[in-house]
Amino acid sequence: MGIAKRQQQIRVLLLENVNEVAVEHLKAQGFEVEFHTKALPEDVLKEKIRNVHVVGIRSKTLLTADILKEAKQLLAIGCFCIGTNQVDLETAAKQGIAVFNSPFSNSRSVAELVIAEVVTLARQLGDRNKEIHAGTWNKVSANCYEIRGKTLGIVGYGHIGTQLSVLAEAMGMQVMFYDVLQIMPLGTARPTRTLDALLSSADFVSLHVPETPETKNLIGEQQIKLMRKGSYLINASRGTVVDIPALAAALRSGHLAGAAVDVYPTEPFKNGEGFDTPLRGCPNTLLTPHIGGSTEEAQRAIGVEVSAALVRFVETGTSLGAVNYPEVDLRSSATPDQRLVRILHTHHNVPGVLKEINNILAPHNVEKQICDNRGDIAYLMADMRLDNEEDLGHIFEKISLTPANILTRLLD
Repeated sequence: MGIAKRQQQIRVLLLENVNEVAVEHLKAQGFEVEFHTKALPEDVLKEKIRNVHVVGIRSKTLLTADILKEAKQLLAIGCFCIGTNQVDLETAAKQGIAVFNSPFSNSRSVAELVIAEVVTLARQLGDRNKEIHAGTWNKVSANCYEIRGKTLGIVGYGHIGTQLSVLAEAMGMQVMFYDVLQIMPLGTARPTRTLDALLSSADFVSLHVPETPETKNLIGEQQIKLMRKGSYLINASRGTVVDIPALAAALRSGHLAGAAVDVYPTEPFKNGEGFDTPLRGCPNTLLTPHIGGSTEEAQRAIGVEVSAALVRFVETGTSLGAVNYPEVDLRSSATPDQRLVRILHTHHNVPGVLKEINNILAPHNVEKQICDNRGDIAYLMADMRLDNEEDLGHIFEKISLTPANILTRLLD
C-alpha cells in the first residue's frame, strides 16, 4: 500500500488537549505535530485524517469505520486514556493501523478518588455540603460512620483494584474481592468465590471491571437486592456495568445508603449544560463527570506512555502494547557499520503467506525474522542486510502485491 522510511516526515494529529509532554516527545522525534484542544467536527476530522500518519485522541473523538476509510496514510492511533471503545479496532487492524492506549497509568488516581468517595459517603459530606451552600445548618451524626473496621468489597482485582485494596487497608478497612481470575491477594484481602457472596457481605462495593458483554448490567436489580441494607455502591469503571434506574430506585427507597458514580452509559462529547441521569437528586449520591483518571500526574504518565509507544511503532515497527494488533518486537543486531533494512508486513492470517514472503526474501541475507497473529491479522518483522537500493524497491513491490497484503512498510 505504501513505503515508509525513517527519513520520511511523519505527520501527527493530536486532539482533545492531549498532555503537553506527549506533544514535546513527538516533536523531539522530528515529527510534524498539529495540536487541537478539542475534538473536531466529523467533516473536519475526515479531511485532516487523510494526510496524517498518527492520530492521538482521548475519549470524545469517535474513529468509526466511516472515518477510518478516509485514513489513507494512517499507521497508528494513540488513545491517551484507558479505554479504546471510541475506536473501531477491527477496522483499524484490517487497514494496518495499530491502536495503543495507557491502561494502567491512572490507576493510582482512580484508587485515591474511590477512597475519597468512601469517606465522603460514610459521612454524608455531599448532602451536608449542598445544605450549607443553600444556607441550612444541619449538624447531625445519625447514619454517619467511620470507615475503620468496615468492609470494602472490590469487584475486579486488577491494577486499580489492588491499589485500592492497599489504600483501604491502610485506612483500617477490611477488604474482600471478587475476580474471574485467580489473583494473589495483597495484605489481608480475602477473595470470595462468587460475586453474590461479596455483595451480601460488604459495607462498600467498588466496581473496577472492563466493559464487555459479560459485564453489561453486572449490577442490576437482583444484585442490588443482595447488597446489605444501608450499604454503598461506587462505580468508577464503565457506565454500562450498572443498571442506573435500578440503582436510583434503591437509593430513593433507602435500601442503599449512598452511591458514587463517575461513569454513565451515555456521556456527552463536550462540556456544558444538558446532561441528565435518573441519579440526579438521589440522597447521598455523588455524581462526577468521568474524572477518575483526571489528575495532572495521570495525564502526564499517559502522555509519556502512549507517545513512546507511537514513536516505537512508527520508527521501529514494534507493536508491544497494541490493543488490536499482534504484539511483535524484534531487537536489531546491526552494528554501526552495517546497513539493515527492516520489513514490516501486515497481512491477512491465511495459510501460505510466510512461504510466499520467505521465497521473496530467500536470495537476500535475512538476519532476523519474527511473525505473530491476532485473529485474522498477522504481522511479520524481518531485518536483512541489503546494499542495493534497486533490490529494496523490488522486494517492497513483490511483498506489497501478495494477495494477503494489508500494509507493507520498509524502514531503511
